[in-house]
Amino acid sequence: MKSSVLILAAIAVILIAGGAFAFVFMDDIADIADGGNSGTFHKVADKVDQVTSSGGSSSDGGSDIVSEVVKFNYQNGEGYFREVTYKDGGFRQFDNASGELIGSSYDEDQEKLGVIDGNLE
Repeated sequence: MKSSVLILAAIAVILIAGGAFAFVFMDDIADIADGGNSGTFHKVADKVDQVTSSGGSSSDGGSDIVSEVVKFNYQNGEGYFREVTYKDGGFRQFDNASGELIGSSYDEDQEKLGVIDGNLE
């Protein structure tokens, strides 16, 4: 009896993990396959281009992307964001749904980010 419950639990975990993977990546894969320009991937890529061309992140214009990773937004408690890491060690974080800049290690980006009201005391 215990082994059948354990097997069912393992199958449920696999199905949930597979569903989460599909949810995050299928939209981007479909847009790339269609050659479309309306998907999340393209929104984020456009935002990255806008930010790097409007001020640059490093002395070489900030266009040297080392990696792009999609991560769960634990701070918000839901959703995902794309973290782009550059050759100079800096990073930018973009909302995966809207492509909006939501975080950055660069001083010049701080004015583009929202300001939180309230005291930190």
